[in-house]
Amino acid sequence: MNLPEPTTPAGQEGLRALLAEPRRAVIGLDFDGTLAPIVADPEKAFAHPEAVPALAALAPKVASVAVITGRPAAVAVRNGGFARVPGLEHLTVLGHYGAERWDAATGEVTAPAPHPGVAAVRAELPELLAGTGAWLEEKGGRAVAVHTRRADDPQSAFEALQGPLADLAARNGLIVEPGRLVLELRPPGMDKGVALQKHAREVSARSVLFAGDDLGDLPAFSAVDDLRAAGTPGLLVCSGSDEVTELRKRADLVVDGPAGVVGLLRALAERLG
Repeated sequence: MNLPEPTTPAGQEGLRALLAEPRRAVIGLDFDGTLAPIVADPEKAFAHPEAVPALAALAPKVASVAVITGRPAAVAVRNGGFARVPGLEHLTVLGHYGAERWDAATGEVTAPAPHPGVAAVRAELPELLAGTGAWLEEKGGRAVAVHTRRADDPQSAFEALQGPLADLAARNGLIVEPGRLVLELRPPGMDKGVALQKHAREVSARSVLFAGDDLGDLPAFSAVDDLRAAGTPGLLVCSGSDEVTELRKRADLVVDGPAGVVGLLRALAERLG
């Protein structure tokens, strides 16, 4: 399988560094839209059927593979099919933007206590969402997400809810994270960029690849830029989407959705022997 070539000099340098010293490379991956297709019901968003075999082939050849997601870690593990897979013993899932951590070696999730603002906004949301066509996704008591994909006019519902949800979040010490027809209310202080940088430091990474598809992945893209500026080469991959163009503009390499991400992972594993 041919390994796709980044289109930018920085991305080309990042790929060269990864291939030259894979045992010091971190592979960071979003889940929804990157490893799993976007679907109307997030509970039915399962990893691409070839994702786990591709990850199992690649993971033993690099320093770390980290799935960094806004989902609860346990949900990503379940929907990804990551538990007890030979080859994935060193996989890490950083859930809730890094607030939760699941390690394949132990099968355990570690996390701080939930922010009290999450329960407060959860109590108010049913009344606020009544008649909008939006629906609520629970995220283990650590965040809540409002989806408009099922509304009669998903984009109009999304835009109409942004202001009220921002006010509700602010009153309860939370922030709103917009995504692909979803608005997530969660505690401040953690994002995918913070999680990626912390994980890269933990394993003394000398190169970093991050693949994402949505606005919540932009902090991770910025983290890779910061690592590059500090001397750690990086590769930014966009799991292509017509709904979000910001990542595509900043990426070193654009692939065709989760199938393209899986193809990239397989090609990397093959190149590394």
